[in-house]
Amino acid sequence: MAEIYLAGGCFWGAEKYLASIRGVIETQVGYLNGKTENPTYEEVCRGSGHAEAVRVVYDPAVAPLDFILSLFYEAIDPTALNRQGNDRGIQYRSGIYYTDPGDLPVIRQSLAQLQERFNKPVVIEVGPLENYYPAEEYHQKYLDKNPGGYCHIGPDKFRRAAPEAETLRRVLTPEQYAVTRENATEPPFHNAYWDHFKPGIYVDITSGEPLFSSSDKFESGCGWPSFTKPIDPNVVRRRRDLSHG
Repeated sequence: MAEIYLAGGCFWGAEKYLASIRGVIETQVGYLNGKTENPTYEEVCRGSGHAEAVRVVYDPAVAPLDFILSLFYEAIDPTALNRQGNDRGIQYRSGIYYTDPGDLPVIRQSLAQLQERFNKPVVIEVGPLENYYPAEEYHQKYLDKNPGGYCHIGPDKFRRAAPEAETLRRVLTPEQYAVTRENATEPPFHNAYWDHFKPGIYVDITSGEPLFSSSDKFESGCGWPSFTKPIDPNVVRRRRDLSHG
């Protein structure tokens, strides 16, 4: 896996948007490249110099960096300095921050291509990650916890980042597509993981999001993979299903 840190205005919407990209494995919001250690949200708002940013862990075989950046550009105004949407201040600056120097040529080329689309200068800050501190827990996955919460990114942008049906049809088997997109069910005792107990994590095949850990798996006798709990309760939605009586 690889990582990149992206700042694009209020990190609530940026995190939700970036997490919806297929190939992004994990996201976390935090404060980076400021003057103080372990800042609070209030200190960042008062001018600690940090940017609100999203740590993005991704699978480059599924979502190469230039692809993630191209979607990131669509969610922001690349020519806006220290602001996005209704948010103003240095903490809302746009930026790309890397931990692997090998990413810099890709970033530079991507920005050069982006600049060709604008008459005004692109003002996205680029640099190495100097420091990063995770934001308070109530900021993490904020829009999952508060679906009606403020977001400066329009719903059309989220639809663009989400996996398209035809793309999924090309990369998934017919059974995988039917289960994940059409509410089908794999036959018991005749599926890939019902008796698989090797150490590891189980992820959403359409998004790469971690769902379950093998340490929480148990033999239920039902013929399907069974777990005592998800890695994060917020990634699982329970629905009552009486379709089979």
